[in-house]
Amino acid sequence: MEGKRICVYGAGLMGHGIAQVVASKGFSVALRDRDEACLEKAMRGIRSNLDKQVAKGKIKAEEAEAVLARIRPTMSDEEALVLADVVIEAVPERLEVKRSVLAEAEAGAPAGALLASNTSSLSITELQSGLARPGRMLGLHFFNPVHINRLVEVVRGARTDESAVADAVAFARRLGKEPIVVADSPGFASTRLGVLLGLEAMRMVEEGVASPEAIDAAMELGYRHPMGPLKLTDLVGLDVRLDIATYLHERLGERFRPPEILKRMVAEGKLGRKTGQGFYRWEE
Repeated sequence: MEGKRICVYGAGLMGHGIAQVVASKGFSVALRDRDEACLEKAMRGIRSNLDKQVAKGKIKAEEAEAVLARIRPTMSDEEALVLADVVIEAVPERLEVKRSVLAEAEAGAPAGALLASNTSSLSITELQSGLARPGRMLGLHFFNPVHINRLVEVVRGARTDESAVADAVAFARRLGKEPIVVADSPGFASTRLGVLLGLEAMRMVEEGVASPEAIDAAMELGYRHPMGPLKLTDLVGLDVRLDIATYLHERLGERFRPPEILKRMVAEGKLGRKTGQGFYRWEE
């Protein structure tokens, strides 16, 4: 996939992380969003990540500038899509929003373009519904922080062609990731396990079993998780976790019922790192 052009649709936390990683591997990236302020914030976030890598000696300053030069923020569908070989949508976890973006991508991108959703829980088969070329659409589920986490889930929908799966696996490997291929099931493999652990950790806080710090330490020190489930929830966003848990509860039953503490914190605007307060207090 040398020399290919990539469009990342959505400049939020995951979108700009994906754009950074793609550009760091030499691809030209159009970072598309409808909100100019979001695009500006995304580029600042990418620069901040790259500056940290330079400070740690992981990359040279000129490499960081080259990565930034490969990313083109845009509010134009035509500019973003017309030459794209791969389109990755990373918009909010709403089925109809993602369907709309994928339909726009299919209409604007070349006929052979690979269409991918970064959804962490929604049905790929349902996202394929209404597309003229569903065989070229699948899930590419990256993990936050994208520039550090090596896992990518390649999710095969009911109508996904095997050639699209092979292309997606090759693309993920070109990005330096470790792809796993999974079937289209609610929550796939990683989200289903990770959310269940996170929800139980929240219930433990709710019941006074232990503090968030103690619960996270149990998983980090006892099970060698690189990050505890509550700190991870703060990074992902409590609102995002609530959306996913609500969806999985509808599809998979009571074990995914969102805890009251999660619903209350979201209602209070305590969404995690992006608001400065979640299960932890965060400072920029």
